[in-house]
Amino acid sequence: MDSVAAVTPESFNFIHLFMQADWIVKLVMLGLAGASLWSWTVIIDKTFRFSRLNREANAFEDAVASGKSLEDVAAEAGERPRHALPRMLQGALREWRDARAKGLTNDSQAAFLIQRIDRVLDAAIARESSRIEDGLGSLAIVATASPFIGLFGTVWGIMHSFQAIAIQKNTSLAVVAPSIAQALFATAIGLAAAIPAYIAFNKFSTDAAKFSGRLEGFADDLSTAIQRRLAERV
Repeated sequence: MDSVAAVTPESFNFIHLFMQADWIVKLVMLGLAGASLWSWTVIIDKTFRFSRLNREANAFEDAVASGKSLEDVAAEAGERPRHALPRMLQGALREWRDARAKGLTNDSQAAFLIQRIDRVLDAAIARESSRIEDGLGSLAIVATASPFIGLFGTVWGIMHSFQAIAIQKNTSLAVVAPSIAQALFATAIGLAAAIPAYIAFNKFSTDAAKFSGRLEGFADDLSTAIQRRLAERV
């Protein structure tokens, strides 16, 4: 009866469950809590980063569409712009100026210039796509691994509860309930870490794909603008 009396509602609060858990289960809980904290750090960082990237892209595209020359827009962006779009524009114009300085006299030279510009733009897109996808791998790891790590803690905790039954020779819920609650708490922490990471991974993967598509669309427009210039000169 002492064991029954010792079990109170306070025995099932989160702090008490953690303090009374087996050391293996404690390690699982701490690891999952750390993974959750890391995933939320990535989520917050990506939320602000994508918002800033799209806001700056909108402003730059408005500047390009304002009627100013591409050279003026590139100059206004500064020497070392942080955003990919002005860097792409400056890279394309640099190739254009180099080719114009050497002289464009025939169609083959113009075609070679377009190929060089396309390579410059493709390289810029690849670098930016890799940069904006940085951190998504950790979200994928947390989303896929956390439920299994939590399940391991649950299995270990249930084994501990069976040991308590064998030692005390008592199948009362008052004996096994705390250990089972600790085990299920590990699963709950695993799901709490995995679900936000899974949702965020899918959302940011979609956002990254959309932004990469936006860069590719800008590269196509820029290449078309250069081709129009070449058509007027060659």
